Amino acid sequence: MKKYTVLVACGAGIATSTVVCERVENLLKDNGINAEVVQCKIAEVASRQEGADLIVSTTILPTTYSIPALSATSYLTGIGMEVLDQKIIDALNKPVAN
Repeated sequence: MKKYTVLVACGAGIATSTVVCERVENLLKDNGINAEVVQCKIAEVASRQEGADLIVSTTILPTTYSIPALSATSYLTGIGMEVLDQKIIDALNKPVAN
């Protein structure tokens, strides 16, 4: 079973990413997805994306990355959280093209 790595990023890597980190960890656990959730600053994403499978960010990403990236705004506003939950699950369950 593949173990995924999810980067959860915010401006400072402290406040909002902590909230999002807990939500993502619980979501993945509840759905039987084996993953490590790594909390980081948005400035660290570029150096940490190698080997990661998904970025979930509470702020606007400064660039595009080689892996999928999702905005976590829904988790902070409380609006559309279930839609974001599904996007995260779909991003990790998507078959890899050879």
